[in-house]
Amino acid sequence: MAEIVFVIHIRPGRVDLDRERRDEMTVARRDEYAAALKDAGITRQAVWHQQMPDGGNLAIIYEEATDPGAHERFVTSNSEISQWFEEVSGGDASRPALPVEQILDLRV
Repeated sequence: MAEIVFVIHIRPGRVDLDRERRDEMTVARRDEYAAALKDAGITRQAVWHQQMPDGGNLAIIYEEATDPGAHERFVTSNSEISQWFEEVSGGDASRPALPVEQILDLRV
């Protein structure tokens, strides 16, 4: 199993829209979204929003996957759900995410 963590900057004024779209992906479009994740090899995805001191916002994404390339397969797929999310979020999911460096993994 691969664990993938990355951070995406949420454009100003789009936090509520990001939350609404993610809610839609896990309720009304859950089956379609789950199938796209599964096709890419992603078995779990968790998302947090973090407000920064300067007023900016980040989405912190954690994924469990069959291999480290699963996220890349998901964002570069031609699935309708990936294209829809990119369109409504105003972002580019295929752009590299902000770098994350793991410095601790402590299991007790």
